[in-house]
Order: sequence, then C-alpha cells, then structure tokens
Amino acid sequence: MDKTIGIFGGGQLGRMMAQAALPLNIQCTFFEANTDCPSEILGPVFSTKAENGLQQFINSADVFSLEFENTPLSDVDVLTKSKTLHPPRQALAIAQHRLSEKALFDELDIPVAPYKAVNSLDSLKNAVTVLGLPIVLKTATGGYDGKGQFVLRSEDQIDQAWMELGPAGELVAESFVTFSREVSIIAVRGQNGDVKTWPLAENHHHHGILSHSIVPAPNSADLQPVAQDYITRLLNHLNYIGVLTLELFVTSHGLLANEMAPRVHNSGHWSIEGAVCSQFENHVRAVAGLPLGSTEVVRPTVMVNIIGQYPKTEDVLALEGVHLHLYDKTEREGRKIGHITLMPNDSTKLTTLCRQLAKILPNPLSLSEDMTI
Repeated sequence: MDKTIGIFGGGQLGRMMAQAALPLNIQCTFFEANTDCPSEILGPVFSTKAENGLQQFINSADVFSLEFENTPLSDVDVLTKSKTLHPPRQALAIAQHRLSEKALFDELDIPVAPYKAVNSLDSLKNAVTVLGLPIVLKTATGGYDGKGQFVLRSEDQIDQAWMELGPAGELVAESFVTFSREVSIIAVRGQNGDVKTWPLAENHHHHGILSHSIVPAPNSADLQPVAQDYITRLLNHLNYIGVLTLELFVTSHGLLANEMAPRVHNSGHWSIEGAVCSQFENHVRAVAGLPLGSTEVVRPTVMVNIIGQYPKTEDVLALEGVHLHLYDKTEREGRKIGHITLMPNDSTKLTTLCRQLAKILPNPLSLSEDMTI
C-alpha cells in the first residue's frame, strides 16, 4: 500500500508510529515546532513556525493523525476542510478539556471521582465544602505528567491553590481518590468498527512521571472486562478511528476513570515486542484503513522509562530478555528519552531482571530491591 500519513508532532510517539508504518510501505510526515526532533530521521518535518508550514504539511500526506492531545484545534479545523484526521476532532476537543471529558464519562456511565467545576475563589471554597478534603485541583486544559495540579489537604491551602492555578482559567476540583493502584487500558478501533483491546497495564509513577508498566497487570482478570467495556463505549460513541487510552484507578468500589488520551500511550510501549501487533502498528493500520492485528500478549512484560539521563547501552543489553529503545533526545531532568522492555523467556525472572536494571539506571525510579512482580 502506498499512502502517506501526516502526524501532528514529531516526538518519540510519532517516531515509533513511523517505524511501524515503514514495513507496510506507508510513509510519514510531521508537523513540529522543533524540526530537529526524534522523528526527523523517518520523514519530512514541517515547522509550525514557518509561514506556510501548516499548508505544506497538509499537502504532504493523504490522511492525518497525531501524537499529542494538545494539538491546536485551530490547525485541525484548517486541515479537515480538505483532509481527514483520525482520531476525530470531537475526541481531541474533549480530551483537551477535563470538564468536558468528565461530562462524557458521566453520559456513558463510566464512573469517575466526585468533582466540581471551579472558576473563582468562592467556587473553590464551595467545592471544598461539598467534596470535603483532600481534593485534587487541576487546570481544565493543559497539564500532563503531574503538571497543572495542586493537592489541597487543608483549608489554609485554599488561597495558595487559587494563586497557583487560578490564573490558568477554568479548573476542576476532584475528590481525592483512595486507590490501590493505577492501570490503563489501550484499545484500537478500525474504520469498519472492529475493536481490539490489549491487556490492562499496571502503571507506577515517580515524581508524577510514568516510571514503569507491568503487563498484564497482576490480579486483573476481573478488571479486564470492565475496563474493556468502558473503553469500547468511548470508541463507539465517538466513532473513533485509531488507538485510544483510558487511565483508571483501582479502588475498593471498582474502577474509576481518571482521563483518556486520544493517541498511542507510554503505557503501551511494551507492545512493540510484547504483543503480536503493537499499539503503533495497529494505529497505523486503523488510520490507513487496513485490517487490525492481534493484540494477544507474547509473554508477560515490564516496560521501564529512561528518564533524564541515559544508562550505558552495553550494560542494558547485557541483561537477558531486554529490548532498548532510545529516542535521540538530549538529556534533561524529568525528560523521557527512551524506554526498556523486559520480557525474558521465563517470566518468573521478571522481578530479578527489574532489580538488575535498577542498579544500571542513572536515575532512581520506583524500581527497587524489594519490588516483586
């Protein structure tokens, strides 16, 4: 098949989509502020700063997708006058606004934590009264990897929380969720309505950034069909094409939805080696109108992010059952610059392998000597 997919964004997600597209004879182009980006080696990059950059990008491809949910809707509106974007604009707009997202979850009977809209100091005080403390105050738009959030634990923090986040505009206050763990489910919907779902990933974070994911999530047999039902409701309601991710909290009352991401997701990087067909290949297949591939797991897997500083390549590759992915990004504190997939032939060795890897990584993550998988 000879087709070109244009991708809004040229970071590591765009890079991995393009890598999955190449064996299918599908080329990719990119629209990115920084033309010196991880995806530049895989196709033409059109600058968002160039006067005619958007139109050049639109002319460069047959069909379009994205790697980042904060893609400007104004650019999408120009694009969709003449070309098609997958996923649909509606999904993107909803994912960019937390209150719209929660309203959609409510409409589809997908449980969420109690919440209130906040647009003034008085409405924040009212939210504290109605929801109780602690609450998590978030910007309605923007924010990722823990940014744009304030955990309000006592009434004497109300003014501080408002000073920090109030200038951002509309906010949402959520009841603090007591949960045992965080999981995510990733699914893909084809142009014929076919839906396929990968197993739940159990996600661990370090300073608000995803540290590692375990797949399949341990003790998740009862959770899988529920999560699958929720994400399928979203996909069908939105007439969605491509990969969608739903992040969830595991609580004593069942699964609560946190947020959705209308794109391939960090917690699905394991699928490149760990599934029959990865999230990246299936996304490309869906966008290009091709049949979807199997989401079956090859064997249990742990995906570990490389954050801030690179380990020695030779040290990582000396470990058994390891796949290393580097994104060609400069080192910077808190920046995702690569990931490592652990999938030994004997899955009972996963815990040992994680402990060995923890000794190699320059920055401490939530991998530790006492972890058990």
